[in-house]
Amino acid sequence: MSLENSNETKMADEETLGTEVAEQQEDELFVQDLLAGQSPEEVAQIYEDTLRNFVQGEVVRGRVVNVSEDKVLVDINYKSEGIIPRSEFPADIEIDVDDEFDVFIEETEGEEGMPVLSKTKADRIKNWTKVQRAYDGDEVVEGKVVRRVKGGLKVDVSGLDAFLPASQIASRPAGDLDRFIGETWSFKVIKLSRRRRNIVLSRRKLLEEEQAKEKEELLSTLEVGKTIEGEVKNITDFGAFIDVGGIDGLLHVSDMSWGRVRHPSDAVQVGQSLEVKVLSFDKETERISLGLKQKVPNPWIGVEDKYPVGTIVTGRVVSMTDYGAFVELEEGVEGMIHVSEMSWTRRVRHPSDVLEIDGEVEVMILNADSEHEKIALGLKQITANPWEELAEKYPPGTVIEGEVKNLTDYGAFGEVEEGIDGLLHVSDMSWTRRVNHPSEMIAKGDRIEVSVLNVDPEREKVSLGLKQLDRDPWLDAGEQYHIGDHMEVTISKLVSFGAFATLANGIEGLIHVSELAKERVAKPEDVVSVGDVTNVKIITFDPTQRKIGLSAKEYMRDIEEEDKRKYGVQPGGETVSVGEIVGEAVPPSFLEEGRSIEDKATEMLRTGVDSGEEPKEQPPPVASSEAEPAAEPAEPESKEKSIPVETTEVEQVAEPAEPEPQEQPEPPA
Repeated sequence: MSLENSNETKMADEETLGTEVAEQQEDELFVQDLLAGQSPEEVAQIYEDTLRNFVQGEVVRGRVVNVSEDKVLVDINYKSEGIIPRSEFPADIEIDVDDEFDVFIEETEGEEGMPVLSKTKADRIKNWTKVQRAYDGDEVVEGKVVRRVKGGLKVDVSGLDAFLPASQIASRPAGDLDRFIGETWSFKVIKLSRRRRNIVLSRRKLLEEEQAKEKEELLSTLEVGKTIEGEVKNITDFGAFIDVGGIDGLLHVSDMSWGRVRHPSDAVQVGQSLEVKVLSFDKETERISLGLKQKVPNPWIGVEDKYPVGTIVTGRVVSMTDYGAFVELEEGVEGMIHVSEMSWTRRVRHPSDVLEIDGEVEVMILNADSEHEKIALGLKQITANPWEELAEKYPPGTVIEGEVKNLTDYGAFGEVEEGIDGLLHVSDMSWTRRVNHPSEMIAKGDRIEVSVLNVDPEREKVSLGLKQLDRDPWLDAGEQYHIGDHMEVTISKLVSFGAFATLANGIEGLIHVSELAKERVAKPEDVVSVGDVTNVKIITFDPTQRKIGLSAKEYMRDIEEEDKRKYGVQPGGETVSVGEIVGEAVPPSFLEEGRSIEDKATEMLRTGVDSGEEPKEQPPPVASSEAEPAAEPAEPESKEKSIPVETTEVEQVAEPAEPEPQEQPEPPA
C-alpha cells in the first residue's frame, strides 16, 4: 500500500471517529435535556419503566445503527443496542444504517450484557398473525413453491412453510408437480393450526371462485357469432376443449380448418391461446360449440368457377387411403384421386404404388361440388386413353395369344396387351363341360389362345372366350341324338342329385339319382364312380336348353324286355325255377353228393335231351311212411320220370313246338 493511500485511510478513520463522537455527544445532550428538572427519584422511575416495557418474547420496532460481517446492531430504545446475527438476513438483501424493522426479543441481556434479538422470529410471528387474519377473513395470501413433497408441494408464505395438496393445485389433475417449483401463486388458507404449525393452502378454491365470476360475466355477454379468446385445456381424438372464461367450449376437429386435419394436435396445442368464434350456445347446459376456421371465408365458395371440369392443375399429395389419394389444390381445398383414376392400364392396388406423400402431381378436374365440398380428380386423364384404340384393333372374333395372369372363382384374366387384361369367364371355357373353377381347364402362367368376344372402352373391359375357338357341338346334337337311343357313356362327375356322364362328342348329360338303378339309390357313389363306363338310354333331350337326360334304369328295362321277347317269355306269364319243378322228383340220395337240386335237375333234363329219348309218363310216387327207401336208382330210370306241373318256363323249354329237341336253346339254370 502506498503512503498516499495510507494517509487517506487514516484520515477517513479519523473522520468516522469524529462523527461517532459527535453523535455520542448529541445523545448525551438529549438525555441531559430529557432528565433536566427531574429529581433523582423520577429519573430512577423512568429507568425502571423502560426496563419493564421490554420483556423476553416481545416483538418491538428496531433501527439499524451498525452493520458488520457477522452481526447487526439494532437500537430498540433500550439501555443498550441489541444484536441480530447477519445470517438471519437474506444474502441478496443490502442492510443500511437507519433501516427499521420488527425484531423479537429472545433475551433482554445476553452474555455481553446486550439484548439478543431475532428478525426471523419476529417476521414469523408477524406472518402468522397475517395468515391467521387471512384464514379468518377468507382472504388471499401469496406464496412461492419451493419444493415437492409427498402428496403435494411445499410453499413459502412470508417465511412460513405451508402445504399445498396436489388435488388443490388446479381444477384438473396437475400431472408432473416438479414443473411448478419456483412459481409464485395466490392461495386461500383452508386449514390452520398454530399449535402444530400447520398451514394448508388451496389454489383450486381460488381458481374456482375466479372462474365462477368469469362465467357469470361471460354468460351475460356471450352470443352466437361473437369472437372470444380462450386457452386450450385438453385435446381428444375428436377435438379440443377451450377455456373461454370459466366455461370449456368444444372446438371440433371439423371446425379447426377448411382443409383436412388428421388429428386435433396437428392444429392446436395444450396451453395455446386462441381466438375462436361462437357457433352455438346452450345457456341451460352451458355447452358452447366453437369454430376456428369460421374466422376466415370459406374457400369452397365458387369452387366450380375456380376449377372448371377438364382443367389441369398442380397440387400436393397430403394423405392417402386404400381407395385413393387426397391432393391439396389450395389452403382448405382438397380433391381426391380414386385408385381407378390413376392408370388406364395398370391395376393400382394402393395409391402409394403411384404417388408419394407431399409430392407434387398434375391432375385433371373431373367434377367440382361446392355444396358438398368435394372435387374429383383424375391422374390418368392427362395421358391418351389406350382403350379407345383397343376396340378398333381387336374386333370380335379376333384370335390372340396371351398369358394367364390370375385365376378367380368366376374366371381367369389373360393378358391382351401390356397392362391390359381380359376376362375369360368360366362359362366361356367349354361347350360341353360344366366348369366350376378355371383351374379345371387352365393354370396361372399358361399361354393360351382365346377369341376376343367384346371390347368395352367405356367400362374398360375385354371379354375373352376359349370355347369359341371350336364349333359348338350342340349345333349337331339334334342330328346325332334322339330320345330312346342307347349309348355308352363315361361318368365324369358325381353330385348329390345324380351323376354327369360324357357322351361321344363331349356333351354332358345327367343321370338323375332316381335313374341310376332299379333299386332305390341313396347316394350316386354307391353304384357308380368317376371314370366308369356304362350304358344308358336318352330319356329327355332339349338342344335349346343344352340338356340331355339319361337313364341307366330304363336301359336295363329295355334289355330285359328284349330278352323276354328273344326267349319267348310272354309278358305277364308266371315263371318258376328248375329247382321248384324237380325238387320232389329228385331222390334224397342225389343230394348226398353235395350238389343242389337245381344242378341235379338240370343235369337230368340235359341227359334226357341229349339221348333223344322221350321221357315216359309215370304216375307220381305215393308218399308212404312204411315204404322202404329205394336203393340208389339207376340213372336211366331217373330220366324217364315225368313231372306233372302247370305250364311254366321250363315246360316251354322242355317241350318246344319244333320236333327236333337238339336245336332247342339251353334252358337257364
